[in-house]
Amino acid sequence: MIPWIGARAGAARWTINDIADQSGRVVVITGANSGIGLQAATALCAKGAHVIFACRTVAKADAARASLPGSHETRELDLSDLDSVRRFAGEMAGVNLDVLINNAGIMAVPQARSAQGYELQFATNVLGHFLLTGLLLGQIQDRVVTLSSQMHRVGRLDLADLGGEKRPYRAWAAYSQSKLANLMLALELQRRLDAAGSPVISVAAHPGYAATNLQSGGGPLQSLVMGLGNRLPFFAQSAEMGALPTLYAATVPDLPGGSYVGPDWPGEMRGHPTLVGTSAAAQDRPQARELWARCEQLCGHVIDVAEIAATHPA
Repeated sequence: MIPWIGARAGAARWTINDIADQSGRVVVITGANSGIGLQAATALCAKGAHVIFACRTVAKADAARASLPGSHETRELDLSDLDSVRRFAGEMAGVNLDVLINNAGIMAVPQARSAQGYELQFATNVLGHFLLTGLLLGQIQDRVVTLSSQMHRVGRLDLADLGGEKRPYRAWAAYSQSKLANLMLALELQRRLDAAGSPVISVAAHPGYAATNLQSGGGPLQSLVMGLGNRLPFFAQSAEMGALPTLYAATVPDLPGGSYVGPDWPGEMRGHPTLVGTSAAAQDRPQARELWARCEQLCGHVIDVAEIAATHPA
């Protein structure tokens, strides 16, 4: 699908004012201490949800929460460390969760390895969220929202070396692969939920180009160039606007499972949320099944959606 076909010319533009009352709902947001995650958390708290800030640095999350209205708490979660993911999931045991928002991520950072020895971007953006989703799925009542990117369109999977142990490191190629994998796994999760007859849905979103601190994680030159882009009003949109697709994906009641939400302007770089298309690669079902299996191997955890759905609370 051509990226701008999803734009709704003349249609009513969805904003945070359209979010229904979220009272009584519990939402986990990874990386909620800054950027899009913080904007999403702020809006959901204001609408009555209890938001769990799942963040690597507790002090930063607590500082971000200090001035927020409503109900919220901090829990430590380092997505680059699968042991940390398991500890977090253990702390959440028995808690009924309505929404999991897989928001946290790193972008085009210098080469580094995770605690388990995997390429850091794939470990953080993909494996951490994959394991987290699998461990929490039996407690989720409504939906899983996974953040992807327009960069998924240029992503290429290396299924023989997802952990990046063999190939030369290229920061943007690694990032693009991780965002393609995020989207493929979100769509594959929905197919498995459908097959299991589960009422839970899996949806994905991307923010377009939003001015956040995500752009500051690369080298000095990259940070300088992208920092300039963040300050151009005709190029980057605000973090508040960038959070709208996430909030739409997390709250619209009748959103079909497998939906992908992004900005409605041509090229999907900015605008209000609407349903958008994906690359052909993101829809490759055999590759998605193999990706799922490889992620299970790398995480050391089998996610049997049918078994989870069979024991899911009504």
